Amino acid sequence: MIFDGTINKNGCVYTNRNTVLHSQVMLGMKELYPFSPKKYESVPGVFKTAYHNVELGAYLKLKAEELIENITQMKKELRRVFLRSFFDDEGSVYFIGKRRAVRGYQHNIKILNLIKKLLTGFNINSRVGEKFNEVTITRFENIDRFAREVNFTEGVMINGNRSNSVWKKSLEKRLILKKALASYQA
Repeated sequence: MIFDGTINKNGCVYTNRNTVLHSQVMLGMKELYPFSPKKYESVPGVFKTAYHNVELGAYLKLKAEELIENITQMKKELRRVFLRSFFDDEGSVYFIGKRRAVRGYQHNIKILNLIKKLLTGFNINSRVGEKFNEVTITRFENIDRFAREVNFTEGVMINGNRSNSVWKKSLEKRLILKKALASYQA
């Protein structure tokens, strides 16, 4: 809910076109909230999973703030899951010609700096670019470490129907990352 979601006083809404990520949100929410969400298509191909409950919204807002504040002190596996969630929602693999990078976009610079700090804990060098609101991982050793330590969730796809799509088809982010790494040996 922190990245492609919204938490407010009325509850929370997760917005994404990826069904794998919606399933993860619903599975996680089942442990916390026993009621089914409302699901609807907001624009063609983009879906919302919504939980409308004032108490739930207040609780999740508090927990999200606690998570952001304390994630650097949490167990390594929780930090890994947090990073994977960020890159699943906000990340992409830039792979054009000889230029390769893993990028994550977010308007909140505080979150980008937190992501950079968490990546450093996995020995992954990155940089935060405030001009484009992104954290960027470059160079083979960093991208390779990202693939081994964090990666993307299996089944998370890019939208091949976007007008600026390089691939012109939907592909799994993990596959693009694998191709980018393999291209270093080519």
